[in-house]
Amino acid sequence: MHPKTIHALGVAFYNEDLESACLRATKGALVTAPSGPGLAQDLVACSVYRRALANSDIVLADSGLLCLWQKWIKRRVLCRISGLIFLKRILDRTRWSEESVFWIMPDQIQAEVNAKWVEKIYHKKIEEADIYLAPQYIKKGEIIDQSLLSQIEANRPSSIFIQLGGGVQERLGLYLKDNLSYLPSIYCTGAALAFLSGQQARIPDWADSLYLGWLLRCINNPFVFIPRYIKAFRLIILLAKYGEKEPPLRG
Repeated sequence: MHPKTIHALGVAFYNEDLESACLRATKGALVTAPSGPGLAQDLVACSVYRRALANSDIVLADSGLLCLWQKWIKRRVLCRISGLIFLKRILDRTRWSEESVFWIMPDQIQAEVNAKWVEKIYHKKIEEADIYLAPQYIKKGEIIDQSLLSQIEANRPSSIFIQLGGGVQERLGLYLKDNLSYLPSIYCTGAALAFLSGQQARIPDWADSLYLGWLLRCINNPFVFIPRYIKAFRLIILLAKYGEKEPPLRG
């Protein structure tokens, strides 16, 4: 049975509740949660990013701006499931003593802090063999990483958490789905774990539910996030112009 979806900009966004999303995801799936800035920029700039969303088994509606557009302009409800809330629920559901989990981290510092947080909260020590420090992947185009592929095939984890930035994680998730000999649960939730472990501004549940995560990020690191979210307002232009249809690629 196919999940309920709502289309916007050519992307089929998952439109069922959190528990249904988690249940589907844990059976083996590529899960992506594109941000507003990602949809506004990468969707029209990178064909591989676009293909990653098209080939995702679940695309979460992480963008509050997208959900508000659907509610106020289209008069329909798109169930918002943020990458942060989804990740927290998946981690809570994980059977740490039974399941094998693999982590793709952006650098050594974040890997250590995130691993300590997981051990503190879930009493599960993450072994070095279960962590992969990602190289600097190309900004656009197809990602190829044979070393990562070999390490995952050797361990065959049931879940893979990709903790990289938006625009990269989706393309890497697609690469893994297309090239692994089996389909694990591949979670592309970006920096969500960094919010939980305290490396980025903590976002309380009430702020996330009110679509205010972006504001807390801007307050915590204005030089990085204010320009990013200003660019995200291009999403409104795309939605107004193309609606459910896929916008053309630039260049």
